[in-house]
Amino acid sequence: MFLRATTRKKDGKEHRYWSIVENRRLSGGRVLQRHVLYLGEINSSQEHAWRKSIQVLDERASTPQTLALFPEDRSEAVESGASVVRLRMSQLRLCRPRQWGASWLALKLWQALGLDEFWAEHLEKSRKGTRWDHVLFVLVAYRLIAPGSEWRLHRQWFERTALADLLGTDSGVADIHKLYACHDLLLAHKTAVFDHLVRRWRDLFNATFDVLLYDLTSTYFESSPPFPEDDKRRYGYSRDHRSDCVQVVIALIVTPEGLPLAYEVLPGNTADSTTLRGFLQRIEQQYGKARRTWVMDRGVPTEAVLQQMRASDPPVQYLVGTPKGRLSRLEKDLVTQPWKDVRPGVQVKLLPQDGEVYVFAQSHDRIAKERAMRKRQIKGLWARFKQLSTMTLTREQLLMKLGGARDRYPSGWRLAEIVVGDTGAAFNYRLRRDKLRQVRRREGRYLLRTNLTQTDPAQLWQYYVQLVQVEEAFKNLKGDLAIRPIFHQDPERIEAHIFIAFLSYCLHITLGRLLHAHAPGLTTRSVLDKFAAVQMLDVHVPTTDGREVVLTRYTQPEPELQLLLDTLRLELPKQAPPKITALATPPATTM
Repeated sequence: MFLRATTRKKDGKEHRYWSIVENRRLSGGRVLQRHVLYLGEINSSQEHAWRKSIQVLDERASTPQTLALFPEDRSEAVESGASVVRLRMSQLRLCRPRQWGASWLALKLWQALGLDEFWAEHLEKSRKGTRWDHVLFVLVAYRLIAPGSEWRLHRQWFERTALADLLGTDSGVADIHKLYACHDLLLAHKTAVFDHLVRRWRDLFNATFDVLLYDLTSTYFESSPPFPEDDKRRYGYSRDHRSDCVQVVIALIVTPEGLPLAYEVLPGNTADSTTLRGFLQRIEQQYGKARRTWVMDRGVPTEAVLQQMRASDPPVQYLVGTPKGRLSRLEKDLVTQPWKDVRPGVQVKLLPQDGEVYVFAQSHDRIAKERAMRKRQIKGLWARFKQLSTMTLTREQLLMKLGGARDRYPSGWRLAEIVVGDTGAAFNYRLRRDKLRQVRRREGRYLLRTNLTQTDPAQLWQYYVQLVQVEEAFKNLKGDLAIRPIFHQDPERIEAHIFIAFLSYCLHITLGRLLHAHAPGLTTRSVLDKFAAVQMLDVHVPTTDGREVVLTRYTQPEPELQLLLDTLRLELPKQAPPKITALATPPATTM
């Protein structure tokens, strides 16, 4: 194996992306180069560490060994005795292959966050001896590795994993009734979990909570109202474009590194602007008053809440995006302000006003991206208009197809003026050039407001672009961790389901932060997939005296996985010792 660098130029700057590549010799003397790991952009010290790890791994693989192999019918040199067991190697059987690697990694992350000890303390055993902390870990690991319904976990998934071996338990922890009953025990400990995780984030990653990113999303249900009055499932503005379904709103606070601090489940018809005041009070009550900077997108805070934040003692600092409509009122004042370069390709203008600073920022990369998106919208819409103009349609059919074009090309539609005749299916369309000029002036540009009047503009821009960490958290919850569909109907179990997804996200982001220090190009999902390739199986070898030796073994990791283990400083546990038992089915004798 060796490191390979790929060089690319972007905006006049050279970027080097690194990968680990393996040479494999094929028949005929040919050599195949196989891509093993993508590392992304790494610094020189990380590059040196990866090269050193590769050298150690290669040296270990090339060490010559001398092995003596004896067929099972050659045992004359072996003395008979009580401590000697003769094996029937010809009857060796491999049984119960099951996924081990990803389950083991999930358990290591669970232990790294101290959640094994936390839940063992807070979830007592049942009278029948049920370890509810084990049941909870099974639910969280399932959400992390292969999310689905509890019924699928019970019927299929648990038996195909080595979780029973890792936890020292049996399939009883995946009983369908226990999986559901575990949900009923969790919500009382939510606040305590937040406190515990904050301490672990500090210990593991030296995390600070001076800057908090706050945003909201929604998740929907395919269920039919009416619901009880206290049920949070309601119709509302859907970020998933499913206004036909009831939903709940999830408000989340994370650090700029994506480490979650707290979340709350709100009714589905909750307006974003009504949520911030309560969260400010909750964070102050739980963690005390401190100089924190809240970073939010437009639409979250109201003027009244911002005024309250400025009037607090000490003032609560904030950086918030503003609606583009406010830009129209400030354009005349901003025109006279000079541009300042804060980083390559990013410029800002500062406008102090009423104890705040308005930051007008533009990113050349974002300008190019938004213009390309707008051009695709207009090009697609115009092509659709041309198709419709050649069709023979009734007026009703034309209106229906125009409605479909509006849904498919919403940005382009706002720049078009369409006139449909009072009778017939004739229509005219043209580009609204005045609107286009206004859109072009605002593409790739943002108007921010803050009470951090003494802060470097580059730092303000960096704070704002870190809001993508909240969006990434929501993306992972809805994508990798598949928080929906939610199959529960009981309100408390719905919130418990979201709580389990939150705990799974904590494992997800912990692994992501561990990877970030060594190989930022690797994703959590790709690493879980590589670990999932390590299987566990039972090796059954009958003996000549009617017993059976059982060896439970996980498969040897591939070289690239071993390299990843060394880099993350993870050590696989020792293989379990063999067990000798009575033979369940005596071997057939040969005549």
